[in-house]
Amino acid sequence: MRLLLVFFALKTLIVSPALLVNAAGTMFVRPQIRVTTTFADFDARIMDHWGGGGGKFVKISKDAEHPFQGRTFGGAKRKEIGGTRAFGSGYPYGGGNQSTVAGRPFPFGTWPLYWDQNFMNSSEYGPQYDAIRPGGLVMHVPLRTNPSHFNVTDSEVYYAIGDRDSLLLVMISYVTSCHVTPAWPSKFDPMLPNSTVKLENVVQYFRASSFALASPAYNNTFARISNSDTMGSTPLPEFMEYSPFRKCIDHVTRSALAIMNKPPDTTVVTSVIIVFTSAGWIILGAAVCILVGIFYLMQSIKKFLWSGPFLYLSKLWDRYFPDPEIKRREMQAIREARRRETTYENYP
Repeated sequence: MRLLLVFFALKTLIVSPALLVNAAGTMFVRPQIRVTTTFADFDARIMDHWGGGGGKFVKISKDAEHPFQGRTFGGAKRKEIGGTRAFGSGYPYGGGNQSTVAGRPFPFGTWPLYWDQNFMNSSEYGPQYDAIRPGGLVMHVPLRTNPSHFNVTDSEVYYAIGDRDSLLLVMISYVTSCHVTPAWPSKFDPMLPNSTVKLENVVQYFRASSFALASPAYNNTFARISNSDTMGSTPLPEFMEYSPFRKCIDHVTRSALAIMNKPPDTTVVTSVIIVFTSAGWIILGAAVCILVGIFYLMQSIKKFLWSGPFLYLSKLWDRYFPDPEIKRREMQAIREARRRETTYENYP
């Protein structure tokens, strides 16, 4: 088990895109949202804050109980995250019928928002599925700033609308990059007649209409036209169009909003799993036997070489190329032996 954990730890350190190193050399984990697509085998993908997206799209399969079984998801890239002010915009693929969002895929890993009056059949993704919506239920959070950072008026307030986890993660970037006043998100219910923001207030959609920026100071009279491909939009008020604060929020949303990662690299994991299957144990045992055999073979070869050819060559070398110090000691020993023999013979 320890060996298995070491292999998986090594896999994480080598290929995980969520592990980053900052300028100070400190390793940290990029915030992520886990998207479970089936309970049959708990297959899951990751939505990454600041992630690049891309890769191949896959299908929600193996689980007949999933409400969107058979839909494709993932594959969209970060550069494709922006939509328009029209609901249903921002689909890199699968947006064929522009008059409805029903039946569409989820290019960035999550499904679109829903609006009152079942606008463009969005009730298909309504509150009944908020419990399994990637990132949690739909919420909204106010985005305000201090006039000391941007030249804003009290009426320039925006609202970010999206799943809970995406809002919490991107709020960190709003605060650090755009000096947004920190705020906690609250539940968003577009069905309420006194809802803080409405469909007509949306300034920009992102991530295949699953995330939006809105402002009560903006009213888009074209918003209820059910065709995201041909509908126009009411121009933004001048103070909003050229607002550095709005542009900052827009830029951070495009850059930091969580989107689905590429499928994980399973090469190392697959090799580890093979080792711990039934056949894997046989392979592991055979590999150990081979390594032990090679070890003893090398020991035998070493012993043979040092007791045979190497020993003969060593003696031959010493005979013709003796070490001067050894030769001096041998001669000294011979002279000493002769001296003792002479002393014995001369003894009276």
